[in-house]
Amino acid sequence: MNQKPSNAFIAASWATLLIGMAAYIIGLWNAEMLLNEKGYYFTILMYGLFSAISLQKSVRDQLEGVPVTNIYYGLSWFSTILAVVLLAAGLWNANLLLSEKGFYAMSFILSLFAAIAVQKNTRDSLSKPAKNNVEIDEGF
Repeated sequence: MNQKPSNAFIAASWATLLIGMAAYIIGLWNAEMLLNEKGYYFTILMYGLFSAISLQKSVRDQLEGVPVTNIYYGLSWFSTILAVVLLAAGLWNANLLLSEKGFYAMSFILSLFAAIAVQKNTRDSLSKPAKNNVEIDEGF
């Protein structure tokens, strides 16, 4: 069964992605850390978003019978896990309050989840309608 997502779910997914990214980036902007540290955390966010979208696409491709090489599938999983581990390692070693560390972790995970939802919605919206939906011609 192939249902297109509702407009409300699409809007909520986009809003969640933008809120998560904005919170993370505003937190970085206001943080009292060196510019290279800010660059590290920003790069981890961008890498994490890209890897999460890539993972969602490769998983979905496999489910739909689209050929995906094992190496790409594995790299997608590895990249997503690596992004989370790199953020965790950075936060573990950062001289930040525990509440700040939690803030970055939560906004990062929120952004990754929302990116996956946006990718799924985009793919569902562009997919072909189910083959068993037959239009009835009433002769008008």
